[in-house]
Amino acid sequence: MARIISDELGVEPIGKLLIKQAVPASIGILVMSLNILVDSIFVGNWIGSIAIAAINVVLPVSFFIAALGMAIGIGGSSIISRALGANNRDKALKTFGNQITLTLLVTVSMVALGLYFVDSLIPAFGGKGGIFDPAKIYYTIILYGIPFLALCMMGNTVIRAEGKPKFAMIAMIIPSIGNLLMDYIFIYVFDWGMHGAAWATTGGYLLCFIYILYFFLSPNSELKIDFSHFGLDKPILREIGSLGFVTLARQAVTSITYLLMNNILFNLGGEAMVAVYAIIGRMLMFALFPVFGVTQGFLPIAGYNYGALKYERVKKSIYTAIKYAALVATLVFIVLMVFPAEIASLFLSDKPGLAPEELAANAFVLEHSPFAMRLVFAATPIIALQLIGAAYFQAVGKAVPALLLTLTRQGFFFIPLILLLPPLFGEIGVWISFPIADVLATIVTGYFLKKEIDRNLRSGAV
Repeated sequence: MARIISDELGVEPIGKLLIKQAVPASIGILVMSLNILVDSIFVGNWIGSIAIAAINVVLPVSFFIAALGMAIGIGGSSIISRALGANNRDKALKTFGNQITLTLLVTVSMVALGLYFVDSLIPAFGGKGGIFDPAKIYYTIILYGIPFLALCMMGNTVIRAEGKPKFAMIAMIIPSIGNLLMDYIFIYVFDWGMHGAAWATTGGYLLCFIYILYFFLSPNSELKIDFSHFGLDKPILREIGSLGFVTLARQAVTSITYLLMNNILFNLGGEAMVAVYAIIGRMLMFALFPVFGVTQGFLPIAGYNYGALKYERVKKSIYTAIKYAALVATLVFIVLMVFPAEIASLFLSDKPGLAPEELAANAFVLEHSPFAMRLVFAATPIIALQLIGAAYFQAVGKAVPALLLTLTRQGFFFIPLILLLPPLFGEIGVWISFPIADVLATIVTGYFLKKEIDRNLRSGAV
């Protein structure tokens, strides 16, 4: 019988395996990040900088609901990776079926609540003044597509757990390209404004869902489930919940961060200051794509080998992933330090006939963004240790340290800093909070990761 592809996670050289896993993940994240970046450039040039701020207000709410799918996906995929490593395919199948049922139940309920409280949520997340109306348009349409996005995010992590990163990469590329094409048609050609931007994004989610459904129904997937696997199983749900809560908690803290940042910056400089943060936020998603790609590639390798008791391979995968991620993070850092003004200008319209208020907002954004970008990304070269360290504990099923380390940067350090520093130092207090939080979180993560390696990965290699 031919060797099943997921078994390669336990036998191929770690460096080669990490590249095989990380490159498709990085390409997929790159295309997805480019989608977000170019989408913002289109919106900024064809609708206006306030429209970028409006989307920035909506993202934490919609992403939090979608993150429920990612949380269920990553929590379940950790179980699937370890189950495949231990040759327990029945548990892998049951876990996948439970992931699908749980994702549908949770996200549809959350979408209903999100639509009901729309007029309260948007102002709470900084959608005030001229931002409110475009944000409400975008938010309402986007929520219709969130269950599809949640299923896509869940399914994508399962595809990686099977050891098939190229299919996962395609699943990320399809909605990104579709969204950009629909952006051009709906915004530029049809002139639908914010409606067009929202429907283009929702259409991209639907395309992704169709592809992932095709993958799992095709011979490419090892996980052939039937109706018996959809019934909820309490032990599996408990394990999915404990591990997935790490991802959900991270996104919840991210949403709280957006809420605080949008309100703090609105009070400091109005809609234009929120637009500055929107550009910074897009770059945080886009610029670090190779680091996130290495992290995504690392997860199934660590999980599979831990489940197979190959601890020496787990340890080697940690060191190799940190080395690769640190290298690409340093390259990203250099680019952002050298070209911040050029990057910020991409998001701003220079077409003739702009209204005076739009011209004033563009000038403000262009003046403040380069300085902010340099401060926000000042500690980028060291974040590899932080990301890989937290990912390791999640990959091997250690929910409590994974949760605490995931929350360290934003929850334990960044949120207190943005509450303390801006009243003392104004705008600079906001931006300097980013590198301080990165440095502190990296120190803490490094300590606990070293402790884990010394205690638990010294023996048992096979």
